[in-house]
Order: sequence, then structure tokens, then C-alpha cells
Amino acid sequence: MKQKIFAICIVFLLTFGLVTGVSAQSYFFNLDQEVVNVFWNEDGTLALDYQFTFTNSPGGHVIDFVDVGVPTGQFSGVSADVNGNPLTISSDFQGQGGSGFSVDMGAYAIQPGQSGSVHVVIGQVENVLYKDDEDDAYASAVFSPNWFGSEFVSGVTNLTVTYHMPPGVQPSEPRWHSAPSGFPSEPQTGIGADGRVFYSWNNPAASGSTQYTFGASFPKSYIPESAIVTAPPFDFAALIGAMMPLLFCGIFAFVFIGMPIIGVIQGKKRKMQYMPPKIAIEGHGIKRGLTAVESAILMEQPLDKVMTMVLFGAIKKNAASVKTRDPLELDVVSAQPEGLHQYETDFLKAFKNPDKKARQKELQDMMIALVKSVSEKMRGFSRKETLEYYKAIMEKAWQQIEAANTPEVKSQKLDEALEWTMLDKDYDDRTRRMGPVFVPMWWGRYNPTYSSRPLSTGSGLPTSMPSQPSGGSSLPGADFAAQMVTGVQTFSSKVLGNVNTFTEKVTGATNPPPKPTSSGRSGSGRSGGGCACACACAGCACACAGGGR
Repeated sequence: MKQKIFAICIVFLLTFGLVTGVSAQSYFFNLDQEVVNVFWNEDGTLALDYQFTFTNSPGGHVIDFVDVGVPTGQFSGVSADVNGNPLTISSDFQGQGGSGFSVDMGAYAIQPGQSGSVHVVIGQVENVLYKDDEDDAYASAVFSPNWFGSEFVSGVTNLTVTYHMPPGVQPSEPRWHSAPSGFPSEPQTGIGADGRVFYSWNNPAASGSTQYTFGASFPKSYIPESAIVTAPPFDFAALIGAMMPLLFCGIFAFVFIGMPIIGVIQGKKRKMQYMPPKIAIEGHGIKRGLTAVESAILMEQPLDKVMTMVLFGAIKKNAASVKTRDPLELDVVSAQPEGLHQYETDFLKAFKNPDKKARQKELQDMMIALVKSVSEKMRGFSRKETLEYYKAIMEKAWQQIEAANTPEVKSQKLDEALEWTMLDKDYDDRTRRMGPVFVPMWWGRYNPTYSSRPLSTGSGLPTSMPSQPSGGSSLPGADFAAQMVTGVQTFSSKVLGNVNTFTEKVTGATNPPPKPTSSGRSGSGRSGGGCACACACAGCACACAGGGR
């Protein structure tokens, strides 16, 4: 049966708190049971009664907030409780794709390894019924309960969905729609204590990560005609006739000039966006503990700059030294020091490969693994807040360098925060304005020709610069910045080849373009849960609401 379908999607995500010095955990839980009572009221509105039973994973984050999405902004009568204990309702809805509210679990938060039930009631939701496309005398009522991302849910869910028809509907009048896969083809039917006809579907082994859609139709004479959602009348032909000349010229210009230009620009831009889109789905709180290199990935800095930062890190840790700069070859220390990050280990391993093409492939694999690692670490955290946090670290590093009273202190601060300062788009100019810089003791391992060449004052005349107590020499800030930029350029042209092509290959693995579909139906999935709508006819409308906490 063709149906007018809308979707009601409720997504419950766990909130990640701000924890200083401790990495936040990812949420992972069992949805043991979900009982949904769906009341189609005589005024044409919808009322929902949810009972969710969770078992939190021993290693999962505490379930302290629940985001509830609704299909329209016209809802009221919201309440929630745990075992009869009322919970606070907040308008701070963190969900994606629709309206909703947030339930603060407060003192009844479900701790790791514990179980708990959450009872949520929405008293009234408007604009939820449509005309049945096979019988003008019937209204179509379709509902889809919440589902979660498969990476966050384990086990099976005992799912029960019960439709309560409007008061007065007789047992022989309503019609159920086709049942979702895994549910009985015919629902249990009966008359409840309130005298209302009900249909009930149950699957004790349902999946908490699968969307199930249930539907029924009943005579629209039991509800006001105004409760049926219809498309407003629109004289499209008259509008087209009045605007035909302008419309024709605009379409011509857009199709033959604008679209190709936009397509090229958007195509190139997307190929440089190597971070997967799921991290843009805002979580809650700041992800602390990222390195400067990982922060550069989060900011989607050019990959040649990221590679240079990795190189500096390995050299500073005395894990390698530059043998030749053009072409770039490294002497990798056989007994690696402790404290190397995985991306540094993979980086040095690639440079042990004498085959340039194979080395490039290994560097590409290393970068893909790094991007995926950062994406995993960002799961459940706010990308916006985290970016602001690390940009503040970068700016604070610059402030300490620029406020230093002596070249020695300035150089020490620069050495300590070198990779963080490289995150700045204006790194080159700010470095040039610093004045003389005492190069760090490891600089000779980066520039093998440094100790043998005369120093420059910037005027073209060789000079002898004062030495700092540790024995290092100084360079004008402009020369220091130039050598840093040269390092990035070396990666661009001598190691990675065409950096755009290199980045495109990384993007193809970490953020591939969506696969084309031949179906007219539409769907969506989100990191913590999601909703999908499918319309069978022209008059159908969908409404999705997802959680994002």
C-alpha cells in the first residue's frame, strides 16, 4: 500500500563532560527494551509515551543527558522521569535535523556498568496526519521510533510499538500497513481499557541500530478535516508566465556558465576536505590532549605542512636527522627513543623505504591512519569548541614568544611551541618580525649545511652572531622563517609530488564522496543515531529530528 510517510526520529546520545587531564570515554550501551505507545488523538494530534531501558557498558561514558527529537516544532506537554522521579526538561536540544528538547538525568544518570530506565512523554504533536493515497476517506498515520548508530549499540532490543486509534474508531475500520522486517505480518489487535482499538507489533530480537517504520490508516471522519496536512494551493503556471523572460535568461546563464564554474570550484574544494563529515556533527565539550599535529589535522591544514610538523617532532625527539634536503633523505635512528607517536613511527618507517613511489604510498597510508585516529578521538566532542580551544593554545604560544624580554627567552619559548606556532596561517610573517632567533640545538639535525655556512644579518653581509649559553647560534627571524617555509616546499615538490593529488588520495579513503543512488527515496544516518524518510507519492512530507549530544 502506498503511504504518506513522515518520520519521527528520536536520538539519545550521551553527553561528554569537560574532564581536565582525563580523556573522555565514548558512549557504548545496550538498548535492552524499548516500549512505545503511540496515541492518535481525536483532535488529529499525536501523543507519545516512551520507556527505554539501557545497560551502560562498563567502559562507556555516563548517560547523563538524553536528547529527544520531534518531527515538528508544534509540540507540548513534555515530561520525563526515572522510576517516578521527575527529571528536568531543557530547551537546550543538541539534536540534528529538527526540533526537540533535552532531558537532564541529574542524580539518576546511568553510570558505566549499570542499567536504568528512562520514561519520556510528549503530550501533543501537531501536523502529523496525511490523506491516504488509496482512499480519500482515510487518514494515513505513519511512525518510526528511534534508532542508534551501530557503533554505539550492542546486543538486541525487545521492541514493542502499540498504536492507539482515535476514540470511536470501530475494530473493523482501521487498516494496518505492511510490517517492518522481523515483525509479524499482522499486529496483535484488541480493545484497550480506555475502549480504543489498538494494534501492537513486537520483536524481542530487534536491532537498536535499524529504523523500523509502522503505519495504519483509519477513517478521517474521526478527526477534524483541518488536522490533515495538505500542500497549500499554488498557481505555478501564473508565476512562470509572469517571470518567463527573466527566468529563461537566468536559467541559461546558470546552466551554461554558473554551474560549470561552481562545479569545478566545489569539486576542488571537496577533494581537499580530508576530515570525514561525521566530526562536524556537534557533540558536547572539548577534546583535550591532542598534539599539535593532530590539531593541524582537525583544522584541515595542508598536508605538506602537517608532514613538516611530523618531521620536526621526530628530529626534536632525536629519532632521525636530515641526511640531504634535496632530495629529502633521513638517517633514522635504529634504537628509537620512547614517546614517539604512532604517526611518527609510521613516518620514519616510510623513509626507510628507498623506493620513492612506495615511500609516497606509505606516507599516504600513514596520513589516512592519522586522519581516522583524530576522527575517532573526536567522537562525541564538539568540533567547534575544540577548534577554538587549540587556536587559543596557538595564540597563547605566540603571545609568550612576542612578550619575551630577551632573545634567549624568546628562542626558548619558540623551541617549546614550534609546532603550535606553525598552526598559524600568518606563521611566516610573525616569525619574520621576531628579530634574531637563537636556533635550537637540534637545528643542525634538520639543516645539515647550517653549521658550515656563514650567518646572515639580513643585509647580505656575513657576520658572527652572539652565542647563547647552550652553544647555539642565532639567525635573523626572516632567515629562520625562510628555512621553515623551505621545509614545507620540500615536502610539496620532492616527497609528496603534487600535494593536491596526494590530498585527493587521502580524501578518497577518509571522506569519500557519497555513492549515487537510483532510488527516489531519501535517507540519512548520523553518528549517534538517525532518521530516514521515504515518500511514496507527491503529497508526502517527512520530518526528521535527530540527537547530537
